[in-house]
Amino acid sequence: MGTLAEVSGNLGSIAYGLAAIGPGIGVGIIFGQGVQAIARQPELTNVIRTNMLLGFALTEALALIGFVVPFVHQ
Repeated sequence: MGTLAEVSGNLGSIAYGLAAIGPGIGVGIIFGQGVQAIARQPELTNVIRTNMLLGFALTEALALIGFVVPFVHQ
């Protein structure tokens, strides 16, 4: 029981750290695969870049939601 009391003050920080892992990996995959796609199909650079930025924005929104939710539930 004592350990839970010590950790409870930092649950928001721990939750955000865990919530940032997924979007961080997602952003890496999005841009890594986007660069590969542009290297394979240079004529579609504008379409690929648009899709990369859209995917980045949606993935980053998840990180922001993960940042806000622990503070809303206090």
